[in-house]
Amino acid sequence: MKRLFVLLISIAAFMVACDDSTHYKISGRISNAEGQYVYLDKLKVSSSENVDSVKIGKSGEFEFDGIVQHPTFFLLKLSDRNFITLLVDSAEQVQVAGDAANFSRDYIVNGSEGSAQVQELNQHLSHTKHLLDSISSLHVLFRTDPNYPRLKKKWEKEYNEVVEEQIKYSQNFVTSHPFSMANVLALYQKFDNDNFVIQDIQSLKTAASALNSFYPESEHVKALYANTIKLMQDERSARIQQLIQEQGENSPDIVLPDPDGKEVALSSLRGKYVLLQFWSAQDRGSRIMNPVLVELYKKYNRKGFEIYQVSVDEDRYEWVDAIDQDKLSWINVGDMEGSRTAVINYNVQQVPFNYLLDDEGVIIAKDLKGPALDRLLGEELN
Repeated sequence: MKRLFVLLISIAAFMVACDDSTHYKISGRISNAEGQYVYLDKLKVSSSENVDSVKIGKSGEFEFDGIVQHPTFFLLKLSDRNFITLLVDSAEQVQVAGDAANFSRDYIVNGSEGSAQVQELNQHLSHTKHLLDSISSLHVLFRTDPNYPRLKKKWEKEYNEVVEEQIKYSQNFVTSHPFSMANVLALYQKFDNDNFVIQDIQSLKTAASALNSFYPESEHVKALYANTIKLMQDERSARIQQLIQEQGENSPDIVLPDPDGKEVALSSLRGKYVLLQFWSAQDRGSRIMNPVLVELYKKYNRKGFEIYQVSVDEDRYEWVDAIDQDKLSWINVGDMEGSRTAVINYNVQQVPFNYLLDDEGVIIAKDLKGPALDRLLGEELN
């Protein structure tokens, strides 16, 4: 019985220790705020949620405690316009000191590396914005000065140098702290409402990948990761448009081998309306669409309609077998390595996916399903 009692005590002590490991405490003193309330809000992706509030003591003291599973952004607020941002991890003992009059601009934080990094980021950007505003005000003050054209060039150079310094600082911060949640703030900081400080996709990719590996359950990391994927897709689309402009044509050419090993170029079909269809023999959706294409091919082939079907498969046997089973009599090509160049050039994110090209090779529609494709072919070829 005594051994059981000792075991229970040990388990209880272990549970308390584990519980303490996730508890944070935020305490400190805010002078000239005695009797006021200070609020702790959890900062979410697009809003904030009040967690707690306490009345500030006679000596300006206050204290909050709670549980977080990963570094979490909080707003410590005296009012909606007078607050600071903290980044608090589990088990951190955060101490904050400041004066109510200028709390948001001048405070001291200890015991939290993330909160110190957030303060550093905000103060550096605030200083940068102050410099930019000062330079901008010179344009207004000296606009009527005879030397303004010369001065304008000088100030524009200074303005751009300040901007470049901030960009370099922010990029270096992200590179130097790859696994810090403060990177979320660094990546979303703006010079103004429209211009992010960090705009290069590589910094986003590096930070999003690193943070997602460490904090996959953080809603901020999930949002950053999703936004990065979207930007990568947009960048890929932009590269396609640039390629199209450089080539002077609407659709980049594709040259891939058919099942007999003969290379067939998409451009060789000029003069016909061509459905450029991306598919996979292993994809159920692709196989379901094949019978629809068979009917449309019979209906419109003699009127100048052709199908150029690109396989993203890597198994030649399954590809050829699917062509035979589905009775696909049109042009089928694939390099059995995923046809990656064609997939990238046409920004294919999933299969089945298609583009409809007119007789001059101009893309006139994309991702057409059976009825829509039938209707458009009828309009173009009848």
